[in-house]
Amino acid sequence: MNKEQQLLRKKSPVQIKNKKASFEYFLVETFTAGIVLTGTEIKSIRLGKASLVDTYCSIINGEIWVKGMSISPYFYGSFSNHEMTRDRKLLLNRREIRRLQEASKQAGFTIIPTLVFIDQNGRAKMDIALARGKKLFDKRQSMKEKEDRREMDRAKKIYK
Repeated sequence: MNKEQQLLRKKSPVQIKNKKASFEYFLVETFTAGIVLTGTEIKSIRLGKASLVDTYCSIINGEIWVKGMSISPYFYGSFSNHEMTRDRKLLLNRREIRRLQEASKQAGFTIIPTLVFIDQNGRAKMDIALARGKKLFDKRQSMKEKEDRREMDRAKKIYK
């Protein structure tokens, strides 16, 4: 991912993050995928009414699907409103899907969504990551590092 893509992602009006992802997993490799949505789903995402808690991706018949993603029903939607937690198809190249499939077959690896954002063309995109689960001592170590960073920031503010 180049700096231009990172800047566009930061400027996005909607950024729905999976906050537990970096705590629970080591993120090995990241991909950006499009999401196949219905009309009311994209409207809810633009309002920020989505959640990536307990979501994961699976590969079925050469297609990648996100499971467990929750998008709240659109308030102004009528009978054509969408289901809240249905499986949604992700759009990736065959080469990328094959690469993810081979890597996720190895023990300890999984595919998880990390971020949903709206690109400059108004389309919903999702960052997914090939991830390896952390052990309990890894989680403790990352919590300790986070606390140490907070302490250093507090000390800098006091001495300024």
